[in-house]
Amino acid sequence: MAFSKPEKIMEITVENGGKKTKYAPLQTMILGFEAGAFIALGYLLFIRVTAPLPVELQGLSSLIGASVFPIGLILTLLAGGELLTGNMMAVPLARFAKKVTTRQVALNWTLVTLSNFVGAVFVAYFFGHLTGLTETGPYMNQTIQIAQHKLEASFLQAFLSGIGCNWLVAAAVWLSYGAEDMAGKILGIWFPTMTFVAIGFQHVVANMFVIPAAIFAGQFSWIEYLHNFVPVFLGNAVGGVVFIAMAYYHSYKQKEDHLKGKAIVQPIMKSGSRY
Repeated sequence: MAFSKPEKIMEITVENGGKKTKYAPLQTMILGFEAGAFIALGYLLFIRVTAPLPVELQGLSSLIGASVFPIGLILTLLAGGELLTGNMMAVPLARFAKKVTTRQVALNWTLVTLSNFVGAVFVAYFFGHLTGLTETGPYMNQTIQIAQHKLEASFLQAFLSGIGCNWLVAAAVWLSYGAEDMAGKILGIWFPTMTFVAIGFQHVVANMFVIPAAIFAGQFSWIEYLHNFVPVFLGNAVGGVVFIAMAYYHSYKQKEDHLKGKAIVQPIMKSGSRY
């Protein structure tokens, strides 16, 4: 499986980050909806796989669930989608390289946040609530327990958890850009994503599914969800911007050659001058 060196991955990521800001708003919203739904479906799969496990296998439930969750990010990156956590790395990297403006970064994040939320809540309501996939038997208990655990975290805990999450998710996106074939991209995405899920870090888009799913089941409130959304969003932003985009930009950017393009100025001799 062929792959690119980090210096080349940075160039690819800068290019991709710039392209993301050039999409028409409707295109961004459609792709954002797809990504939000894909992540939600990955989380729904997590719940459906882990909830029925017998008590003696509960210790393995996190690992088992984490091993299937990455399907959401794989679909987003390979089939097509605009995911907030990935854009929190790629678009700022293009900004550091002066390919886009701060306004373009802010607009992209806003459109993708809104469309990711709509996609995730769509899955939570229509598949989780109306179809009953998160509101029957052990599945409902699992959904509520997961949401409760996330909502019980303090602001600082949720913020730090968000940093850890997007440090890994942004790394997964970085690796996928560096792989040159589909198998390599899947492997690059799979393991960092599986790691953040198994650890239990908080992902702002994944939470857009599981907490509303619990709300639709009659638990918790939208105000409680908002109290979780803010620190996780901020933590994910720091994880993507600082720990991947900024770190790798300053590590792998091309060093400026101060002599490149610098004209060599020769003294102008006047006619008849003597030295």
